[in-house]
Amino acid sequence: MRITLRTLSRFPTRPLYHQKPSIPSAFRTLTTMTSSTPPPPPSTPYKPRFIDIGINLTDPVYNGIHHGTPRHAPDLPAVLSRARDAGLTHLLLTGSDLPTSHAALDLCAEHPTLLSCTIGVHPCSTQAFDTHPLGPQGLLDELRELFLSAPKEAFVAIGEIGLDYDRLTLSPKETQLTHFRTQLDLAASLPSPPPLFLHSRAAHEDFLHELTLRADKLPKRGVVHSFTGTVAEMQELVAAGWDVGINGCSIRAAEGIDVVRALPLERLHVETDGPWCEMRPTHASAAFVGPSYDGPGKEDEVAKEVLEREAGYRWVKKEKWVEGALVKGRNEPCLIGRVVVAVARIKGVRVEEVAEAAWGNSRRMFGFKEEVV
Repeated sequence: MRITLRTLSRFPTRPLYHQKPSIPSAFRTLTTMTSSTPPPPPSTPYKPRFIDIGINLTDPVYNGIHHGTPRHAPDLPAVLSRARDAGLTHLLLTGSDLPTSHAALDLCAEHPTLLSCTIGVHPCSTQAFDTHPLGPQGLLDELRELFLSAPKEAFVAIGEIGLDYDRLTLSPKETQLTHFRTQLDLAASLPSPPPLFLHSRAAHEDFLHELTLRADKLPKRGVVHSFTGTVAEMQELVAAGWDVGINGCSIRAAEGIDVVRALPLERLHVETDGPWCEMRPTHASAAFVGPSYDGPGKEDEVAKEVLEREAGYRWVKKEKWVEGALVKGRNEPCLIGRVVVAVARIKGVRVEEVAEAAWGNSRRMFGFKEEVV
């Protein structure tokens, strides 16, 4: 099925009021006949569909392990079931190092119609290059082998790679820069490089510089996910051909609200980045999804349905987990609708417009099939 967007005239053509519109004779005859044909059924209500482009399902919390301690039974099947019920047609699992990339591929093999993944080393994990038994080149060789051998339906992006100068205690600046460059060069050396899944925190100038140097070798570009930069930084990235991923952390502060207002819909992707980046009542975004909201889109029925669905979930502390409940403090894909509602209301457009734009952008970027799972 191909989705075609039509631009409707703001002022539809109407018959002139001083003319009596003509009616074809055949139609006049038909209208005088008694017909047994039932009236057409009402149009089907729109059901939003989403793609979560950033979800860390390999994190132990989805197997009931919190901070190294088992707290409840593994509930990943329930997490995936809730995601499907909430309208998610695809989830992109994040690989943050070699072990999580392998684990993500294993999950994709178990759920091939729903899950795909990225493969790469997160900036905060780049010291793994220096501690590898065969040195940095040894890890690069393993990454390259995995890039080339992974099933194409599962492996759809290189990442999560980038720079994070907010967390230099986890990996020094020079280590991050060195291995951002080596992973970019590795991507550019592939016969047909997939898009990139990117991370940037407090490092915009260096980040964009390294991408720009290799832009001609990375034709598919990619997404700067979990964006928390400024409006000017977002505009520079978009001008350079990169898309932007928005989640709860992206809109927790007032500047993030301004970013969303300025971000073109055709460059938008949405994500949860679970188990982190949940939307909270203390965030700037709360003003757009709370019960007291009284701005544009207040009467949007799709927004109401999304928020009512999420309000119906049962939440419990991890120590008191029961089957079917969501865990407090653990974000998951079924909550992505709240992000979409916030984006729509911030931009002053319908939820359907945002949901369809983001869904289409992600499907085209990562090559997901159009069919709903």
